[in-house]
Amino acid sequence: MLNLSIREALVADGSTSLAFTREVEEGTAPVWEKIRSRVTPMEWRLHAPLVDEIDRLKRQKNAVVLAHNYMAPEIFHGVGDFTGDSLGLAREAARSEAAIIVQAGVHFMAETSKILCPDKTVLIPDPRAGCSLAASITGADVRLIRERHAGVPVVTYVNTSAAVKAESDICCTSANAVEVVERMAREFGVDRVILLPDEYLARNVARQTAVRILSWRGRCEVHEKFTAQDIAEIREAWPGAEILAHPECPTEVLAAADFAGSTAAMSDYVARRKPRQVVLITECSMADNVACDAPETQFVRPCNLCPHMQRITLANIRDALLLGRFEITVDPATAARARVAVQRMIDLPPPARPARYDLVRARHHVDVELL
Repeated sequence: MLNLSIREALVADGSTSLAFTREVEEGTAPVWEKIRSRVTPMEWRLHAPLVDEIDRLKRQKNAVVLAHNYMAPEIFHGVGDFTGDSLGLAREAARSEAAIIVQAGVHFMAETSKILCPDKTVLIPDPRAGCSLAASITGADVRLIRERHAGVPVVTYVNTSAAVKAESDICCTSANAVEVVERMAREFGVDRVILLPDEYLARNVARQTAVRILSWRGRCEVHEKFTAQDIAEIREAWPGAEILAHPECPTEVLAAADFAGSTAAMSDYVARRKPRQVVLITECSMADNVACDAPETQFVRPCNLCPHMQRITLANIRDALLLGRFEITVDPATAARARVAVQRMIDLPPPARPARYDLVRARHHVDVELL
C-alpha cells in the first residue's frame, strides 16, 4: 500500500496543483537555461514545478529516469538522469544501482530494462506507449521463420517485444546492426542472416555488407513517411543545409542524404562538425534536444512526431513515481531467454565513435528477401 503525505495525496487526486514559486524557479534555472530556445516562458512556468517535484521524488525513492532521444526537451534535459538511444539506455539500465527505473520511452524499452534488471522495479508512465515495429511481429512468427530457415542466425532489432527477443540469437540497434549482422555470419559460418523486423533498416544494412539479408515487412510509422521528394524540397528551400537521415528511413532517403546513422551518430555529427544549418530526418523532438547543445547551428525541422513517444509527459512521469505505476512485468522464463540475446548485444565493445552508414554503398541496390 502506498504511503502518501497529505501534500502528495492532494497532488495525486488533482485537489491541488504544483506552483511556480521562487524556490522552484531558482532550483530549475539550469534546465531553463539549457532549453529556453526550444520552450516558451509560458510553457516553462507549467513544466518547472513538475521538474522540481520529479527530482524530489527521485531522491526520495532512489529512482532514475531513462530518457530516450525522442522525448520532449523538458523531459530529456529536465528530468533524464541518463539520456540517449536504445542501445545507450539499455547499457545504463544494466549498470543502474537505483531501486526504481522510470522509462521515458516506449514499452519495448521498458521491457528491455526489466529483462536486464529483473530485481528492479521498472515503470512506464503510459502503458499505451507502443511501437509499430514491435507490434509488427510476434514470438510465434520468429519460431516459424526458424523452422523454415534452420541454421540461419536470427538478429532482432531492439524495437521488439520480450517474446520476440526470447526467440533470437542476438539483438541490435541501428547503431550496431551492420557489426552484429557480420559477427553472426562469421560465428555461424554462413553467408546470410535474418534481420527482423524493420524492412528499411534491413535494406539499408544490406547495402553496407556482403552478408545476404532476410527480413520482415515491419516499418517505423515515423520514418517510413519520409521520401526522396522531401529531401529534394529541403535542398531547394535550404541549399546550404546538411541532411542527416536515420536508417529506419526508406533506402532512397538515405541515398539522397549527406549522412546516415543512428540518433547517437546524428548527435555526434552535429557536436563534432558544428554545421551552420542541419536537417535531422527522424522524429522531430530529437532536433530540439540536439539543438539545446548546439546553439551555433540552425535546425530545419521536417516534423514527424512519434505518437507513442508523445504519450510520455512530465505529469505522468511524476504520477509514475508518486503512485508506483505502471509497473512492467515479464514472464521469468521469457525474460531469461531474452536476456541472453540482449546481453550479447550489451557485451559487444562500444565503438570509439557511433557508427555511420557509408553513403556510397547506400546508393547501390541490394536485394533483401522479405519473409
